[in-house]
Amino acid sequence: MFNIALLGAGRIGQIHAANIAAHPHSTLWSVVDPNAENAVRIAEKYQARQQSVAEAMSDPEVHAVLIASATDTHADLIELAAKHGKAIFCEKPVHLDLARVRDCLKVVKAHNVPLFIGFNRRFDPQFRKLKNEALQGRIGTPESLVIISRDPSPPPAEYVRVSGGMFRDMTIHDFDMARFIMGEEPVAVYAQGSNLVDPAIGEAGDIDTAFIVLKYASGALATIVNSRRSAYGYDQRLELHGAKGLLTAGNILENQVQFFGDGGNTSALPEHFFLQRYKDAYAAEWQHFVAVLRGEAKPECSGDDGERALYLADKALESLRSQREVAL
Repeated sequence: MFNIALLGAGRIGQIHAANIAAHPHSTLWSVVDPNAENAVRIAEKYQARQQSVAEAMSDPEVHAVLIASATDTHADLIELAAKHGKAIFCEKPVHLDLARVRDCLKVVKAHNVPLFIGFNRRFDPQFRKLKNEALQGRIGTPESLVIISRDPSPPPAEYVRVSGGMFRDMTIHDFDMARFIMGEEPVAVYAQGSNLVDPAIGEAGDIDTAFIVLKYASGALATIVNSRRSAYGYDQRLELHGAKGLLTAGNILENQVQFFGDGGNTSALPEHFFLQRYKDAYAAEWQHFVAVLRGEAKPECSGDDGERALYLADKALESLRSQREVAL
């Protein structure tokens, strides 16, 4: 049984707490959060302790930490956990500054502890099946990938100002998915973006609508389509085209019931929020991390993967600002 200290008891922390408690080989040992109300709620629900950061790090009964705190705390907490010999699961990103990420990863490697970065979409059953089908040669050599990711509604401008911008906050998931699905590193990126959804986002210095094209040495292309608004729900789709065919993964709907009649047909809308859409992915990534703790696997999404996704986000932003293709 592995004892886990949860650092961050907010919305995503609650999801992780449930998955930790549900797994037969992990237990929620303690909860750490400056918001006492949030910490008490989760600790009482799962009969866990409340600890400070210092207490959790120095506690010999804590085998691993799950970092689900504010983004600007991630790198410091990762380094602290590494120095105390704890295995680390951290929500993306490691940090919003690439140099800080690289310094942080040096500390992790120096202390030789496992670090898993929570790009949960790699563990979505639909996307994973698409990846496996591609690996089995179902469509031959992949030639083009389309990733569609549209949020139901935009975040408040106050969040945008501290988020690192659309590419580092939202598109970073899609950069990681492009690497995961294509299985090769892009050699160039070209980005275009607009402010169409909320003027306040533009006033905060960000965009809310974007198209990004990644070019690969093989000649293959990946296109990422992003919007901060989707009137019909959380739009998450993939399309991978190859020499022998096409693989697609569509939206997860609120229900699978369809009606067909003289006037046409109707079906449910996509799930409306990421916590519902990726519920199975969050559970699957925790199962993977426990396998890492048991010595049965290496972190499938490592600190290096987190660094690479942020690098692509930075280069896409450079392309957007310069209005030209940027070599990688």
